[in-house]
Amino acid sequence: MANVAVVGAQWGDEGKGKIVDWLSERADVVVRFQGGHNAGHTLVIGNVEYRLSLLPSGVVRPGKLSIIGNGVVIDPWAFFREIETLASKGVTITPDTLQVADNAVLILPLHGELDRAREEARGAARLGTTGRGIGPAYEDKVGRRALRVCDLAEPDTLARKVDELLRHHNVLRRGFGMDEVEAESILADLGRVSERLLGFAKPIWQTLDEARRGGKRILFEGAQAAMLDVDHGTYPYVTSSNTVAGQAATGCGLGPAAVGTVLGITKAYTTRVGSGPFPTELTDATGERLGERGREFGTVTGRKRRCGWFDAVMVRQAIKVAGITGICLTKLDVLDGFTELKVCIGYRLDGETIDHFPAGMAAQARCEPIYETLEGWQQSTRGARSWAELPATAVKYVRHIEELVGAPVQLLSTSPEREDTILMRDPFTD
Repeated sequence: MANVAVVGAQWGDEGKGKIVDWLSERADVVVRFQGGHNAGHTLVIGNVEYRLSLLPSGVVRPGKLSIIGNGVVIDPWAFFREIETLASKGVTITPDTLQVADNAVLILPLHGELDRAREEARGAARLGTTGRGIGPAYEDKVGRRALRVCDLAEPDTLARKVDELLRHHNVLRRGFGMDEVEAESILADLGRVSERLLGFAKPIWQTLDEARRGGKRILFEGAQAAMLDVDHGTYPYVTSSNTVAGQAATGCGLGPAAVGTVLGITKAYTTRVGSGPFPTELTDATGERLGERGREFGTVTGRKRRCGWFDAVMVRQAIKVAGITGICLTKLDVLDGFTELKVCIGYRLDGETIDHFPAGMAAQARCEPIYETLEGWQQSTRGARSWAELPATAVKYVRHIEELVGAPVQLLSTSPEREDTILMRDPFTD
């Protein structure tokens, strides 16, 4: 059996939550491998809605093992808040159903404070961070001064590392006019959660190796998206981790050969939250219509998403850098009723036509879309569960997208309901 990695192929908010939920029913293990509690996945099971930020989607399904990998940065307080919220909806989470990598990095309150102070200082040039401390925690990881879950089991090590951490952070805090943090305060806060968090801690690379050898189906759940990747995205308007499929291996301790199929989730149009370049953005009535029909507001922040036409250039680039082998096209129903649709097939940059998104900030901002106009459809696609239920022009739109991006559509989503999904090829098939 093949394993499956699910990654976003645009700027996030593509509907990964529904698709991961749909796939998780058939997986044995569900793994988060990067990001933190800045992700936002909404799942609807029966008549109950679950909103997840840090926990893998498998936690709401009985009989599944969920894992938070070493590539994730973990806020212990957000972790337990999310567990308690799910408990109020009847979901019981224990160390038997959820494991946390013992070598994962911790997010502390000072990380969120630094994140927000920096964003405030940027003024109009702000990046659009969620302010939850994800970026500063990754900085400490790379700077080799981060606290890890396993440190909670070694009080002497923890105290020494806290002192080292504060030598760095208190300098920054003074620069922002913030009060310094005392080591005793951090140790006291961690002391109140350490025993409980350590109960979930495991060498998850070992768990996953055993699962793989035992023929278990593993679903790797990505957060954010390829064009928010810290290396391959629209830097600096990106997240602070690698979001491409290669991180699925690095972020949980398995070799890259174990990842298997890579399913890229992409909307039938384009959205983006926060700042950064967006060549196909529509600031007119059409953009408003897409936003209203698609209910385009962020799960985590509630921020209104910017909307625009489908950008085949960007998705094609994401497919190549993220290792995507097939795509799931979501929110096709949002395009119902448009007389005509536009798809970006290239960019015009300083009078030249280019077929890729450039790396430079200024160049990205100057890219102008080159559109191809396609016929729309008036019939409803909402709730369709087979090709036969789709209007011919909708089928033509999907097939044309396949040609433009260079990857097959394996799944097609026609509403937020999990069963309103057309399966062309099973991602779990070898």
